[in-house]
Amino acid sequence: MTATGCVTVHGELAVVPAATEAEAALALKEFTAAYNAADKAYDPALAAPRVTGALGSVNQAGLKSRSVNYPDGNPRHTPLELTDPRFTITKKAGWPRYFVADVDSNRDRDGGRQDNRWVIVFLRNGPDQLWRAAYLTILAPAQIPALRTGQDGFATPVPVDSATLAHRPRALSDAYASYLQTGSPRTFKDGPHTSGWRASRAEESRRPGRSKQYLDEPATRGDFAPLAFPTEDGGALVFFTVRNFERETAAKGVPIKIAPDVRALLSGRVKSSLTKERVSSQAVIVPPAKDGGEADAKGGGKVDVLARLTGLTSAKGA
Repeated sequence: MTATGCVTVHGELAVVPAATEAEAALALKEFTAAYNAADKAYDPALAAPRVTGALGSVNQAGLKSRSVNYPDGNPRHTPLELTDPRFTITKKAGWPRYFVADVDSNRDRDGGRQDNRWVIVFLRNGPDQLWRAAYLTILAPAQIPALRTGQDGFATPVPVDSATLAHRPRALSDAYASYLQTGSPRTFKDGPHTSGWRASRAEESRRPGRSKQYLDEPATRGDFAPLAFPTEDGGALVFFTVRNFERETAAKGVPIKIAPDVRALLSGRVKSSLTKERVSSQAVIVPPAKDGGEADAKGGGKVDVLARLTGLTSAKGA
């Protein structure tokens, strides 16, 4: 068969839903099964096919660390249960494709102050690949924004360079890394994951006999790229990643304490310094540009960091 113009192969050129709801439910089920098998055995290989990106980095390093400290597996394993799934499935042309699952877990207490839900972003880069969980954030039900879908029930993803938002999703990783280092740009609202985190770092860096230095780098390539979902108010729920480095240096004669989870990932010998690398994923709300564009003096247009998931991925002594 011959044709002129665009030819669609595996849906690369057609605007199609990333998955059916049944396929999304199956991806969630298979992720949960892999998560439980890996957590029970403390074997990262059992979860590796079902995680990627920021969540994959944290999950795999955590399992590796615990496998060293608990070679016989997890003595306190309790199977994870994810119920009451609410899927927001995007429709777009080309790859990657993705959807978000908002689910209840058995790790909280429903109906009270400790009530929360897991928000998991699933990603797939081609028709022959498995669905993998790339981002995970845990939020109180009231924190989860209403996501906008069309009459067909699917969401149109927000472009990472969208001019309809007060801040481009593509720029958030760079802006957050810079803010953590210098306090600028003033893209983000004050809170525990912004001004509060900077304050706690400043306090840690002044402890007698030892010093701490911090370096933050954006992570935007491949499965670490930002993903944005439209909210009902014209803004976006955006997930993005940064890498955090913490270097602790001790004065002569002052020992550096090394926790078991750090020692399990340690390379080199700790003589006077210890450098830890972490991967941090953020879930944020970016307001629409009409609400102020660039942040004004009253905070209009600023990004609200709802939550972050940070995990140690490596450590090096010197």
